Amino acid sequence: MANCKVPCSVLFLYFIAVGTCSIYQCFAIGVEANQTALLFVNTSQGRHIPETLFGIFFEEINHAGAGGLWAELVSNRGFEAGGQNTPSYIDPWSTIGNESFVTVSTDLSSCFERNKVALRMEVLCDSQGSNTCPMGGVGVYNPGFWGMNINKGKKYKVVFYVRSSGPIDLTVSLTNSNGLLTLATAEVIASASDVSNWTKVETVFEAKGSSPNARLQLTTSRKGVIWFDQVSAMPLDTYKGHGFRNELFQMIADIKPRFLRFPGGCFVEGERLRNAFRWKASIGPWEERPGHFGDVWMYWTDDGLGYFEFLQLAEDLGTLPIWVFNNGISHTDEVVTSQILPFVQEALDGIEFARGDPNSTWGSVRAAMGHPEPFDLRYVAIGNEDCGKRNYQGNYLKFYDAIKRAYPDIGIISNCDGSSSPLNHPADFYDYHTYTSASSLFSLAHKFDQTSRKGPKAFVSEYAVTGKDAGTGSLLAALAEAGFLIGLEKNSDIVEMASYAPLFVNTNDRRWNPDAIVFDSSRAYGTPSYWVQTYFKETSGATLLNATLQSNYSSSIIASAIAWKNSEDEKEYIKIKVVNFGSSAVTLKISVDGLDKSIALSGKTKIVLTSDNVMDENSFKEPTKVNPKPDLLEDVDKEMEVNLSPHSFTSFDLLKQSVSSIEMKGSDSWSRSSM
Repeated sequence: MANCKVPCSVLFLYFIAVGTCSIYQCFAIGVEANQTALLFVNTSQGRHIPETLFGIFFEEINHAGAGGLWAELVSNRGFEAGGQNTPSYIDPWSTIGNESFVTVSTDLSSCFERNKVALRMEVLCDSQGSNTCPMGGVGVYNPGFWGMNINKGKKYKVVFYVRSSGPIDLTVSLTNSNGLLTLATAEVIASASDVSNWTKVETVFEAKGSSPNARLQLTTSRKGVIWFDQVSAMPLDTYKGHGFRNELFQMIADIKPRFLRFPGGCFVEGERLRNAFRWKASIGPWEERPGHFGDVWMYWTDDGLGYFEFLQLAEDLGTLPIWVFNNGISHTDEVVTSQILPFVQEALDGIEFARGDPNSTWGSVRAAMGHPEPFDLRYVAIGNEDCGKRNYQGNYLKFYDAIKRAYPDIGIISNCDGSSSPLNHPADFYDYHTYTSASSLFSLAHKFDQTSRKGPKAFVSEYAVTGKDAGTGSLLAALAEAGFLIGLEKNSDIVEMASYAPLFVNTNDRRWNPDAIVFDSSRAYGTPSYWVQTYFKETSGATLLNATLQSNYSSSIIASAIAWKNSEDEKEYIKIKVVNFGSSAVTLKISVDGLDKSIALSGKTKIVLTSDNVMDENSFKEPTKVNPKPDLLEDVDKEMEVNLSPHSFTSFDLLKQSVSSIEMKGSDSWSRSSM
C-alpha cells in the first residue's frame, strides 16, 4: 500500500479534503441540460490488449487473509502472538472459570522448534471432593476473528496438540458466543501414558446448530496440568479443500483477474526488517510455521496463508502470480548493498520453490507439500515503494542481475516510476501507485497519453480514490476509478497490468479506506469500486477499437470500445463503456463503422452503475444499494442514441450477427434472442 505510515497519509488526505473541490459540487455549477455527445467506433481499426491488463492485488491488511480469505477459525492458534518469550499474553484466548478453579500461563515447552510457546493450564478443581468444578467444567476458549461462523449441517475439522502430567478427560466443543448453547462437541479421553508426550488430536464435527459468533472451547472437570499448542479449526468445505473461504474466493473469481500480486504492499517491507514477511517461514506444515507480527498494520498472523498458498490461490483462480519480495529494505532500516547477497539468494530460492523441478532443492519442498508440478511464476517485483531509499538502486541491480542470469524469462518489476521520465536502470516493468481524490483520479485517465512508448511497460499495481470523496466505498470514487481504468484500457500499449487496492477489509479491523470487498465472519459485499472491476473482466486479451468521442464537455465523459468473444456462447460482441462523471444526463449518439456489410448489430444488454447520490455506499444492511443494473438494450443499429444517467457508468454489449440470421429470426424471435 502507498502512504503506509499513518502520519504521512493523514496529512496528505487532510490537504486533499480542504484543498480540492468535490467533483459533485464542481459539476453542479453552470451545466446545461439536454447535453449531447457523439461516439464514433471504427471496428476496422484496433489493437490487441495485453492478456494481463486487469488483475488483483492481495495484501495482508485489514485482516484480509488471517480472519478473511484464509478460512482458519482460530486466532493465535499457536499462542505466539505475544512474542516468543514468556510470560506472554494469549489474546484472544480467554479462561473459563475463575482462578480458584483454573490458572493459565505460557511456557516454552512446545515440541515445535520454531514456535516454542505453549499454553499451560492447571486445573485446581475436580469432578468430586471439596473443590468441585462448576457445571460444564473449566478451561479456555477462542472466539476466532470476531466470532467463528458455524453453520448447521456443515463439518469442521479441529486439530490440536496436547500433553499432560496425568490422564485427561477433555470436552472439545463449538458453542455460541457465551458458551451456553453447544453447536458441536466431542470427548477426548486418554491415559497418562498416552499424553505424557505431545500428542496430536484430530476430530471432525458436524454442527447441530448455527451461529455467526461462535467460539471453540477446551474444557475439563479433571484436576491436573494440561498443555496445549497449535489449536486449529477449519471448515471442510473450503474451495477445493485448499483453505480459501468459498464466498470470498468466488467474489475474486467473478472479476476474472488475469494476475495476482501478493503478499503486499507494506506487509512485505515491515516497519522493521525483523517483522517483514519471509517466505521460508511461511511454508511447510502449518504447525511448524512460526508466524510473525505485521508491524505496519499492527496484527499477528500465523502465516497459514503463506507463500505456497498464494501460489495455489493464483492457480485456482486460473491467473498468473506476481511475487513481491523484500529487497533488504523496510520502512526504518536497510541492508547495505555490500551485504545484500543473502537476500538475493532468498529470492532465488523462492523462485526455485515455485518453478523448480520436483527434484531440485526447493522444488522438492514444494512437491512434499503436495504440488509436484511447478507453478507458473513469470513475474517478480523487487520490493515495494522503495524507490528513493538510500540502498534501493544498488540492491535492485544485484537482484536483477542474479535473477536474469538464472531465469532470463522472468519479468522484473522496478519500484521506480518511469511514466514521466526514463528509468536509469534495467527493468521489464515499472510500478506506478496513485491514491488521490475523485476529480484527480478521473483526470489521470490521460496520465499515460504522452508517456514514451519506449522502454519498460507500466504496472499500475495500486490505485484508488481515497479521502473525503471515498467514504468507505462511494459511488463517486467508483466512477472516478472507472474513468481511470478506461484511460488505462486506451493506453494498454504501454500499460501492461493494473490492480485496485486494497482488495479486502474485515469490517472489525478497518486499517484503510476504502476497500473493494467488505466482510465479517459470515457476510460479504462488494463496494461500488468492486463492481467497477466486473465491467472490465472481458478486456484483457480483447481488441481495443478506435473510439473517438466528440463533445464540448468531454472533461466529464470518457468512453472506450472493445471487440471480444464470449467463450461460453462462442459469439462475438462489441462492448462500449462510458462514464458520465457530470451531474446532467447526456444523450450519446453512437456510430459504429467498419463492419462487413454481411454483419449487423443486434440488441443485447446494457448495464448501469449509478445511484441517487454520488456518496451512496453499500453496507451489510443494503449490500446491493449501488451495484450494476442490467437491462435490455433495444433499437440497436450501427447508428443509435442512448441515454447516460448523471453520475453513471454504463456498458453496452452489442452482439455481432450475420444479416441473414437476423432476418430469418423475425421480430418475435429477435426479441427473445435479445433477452
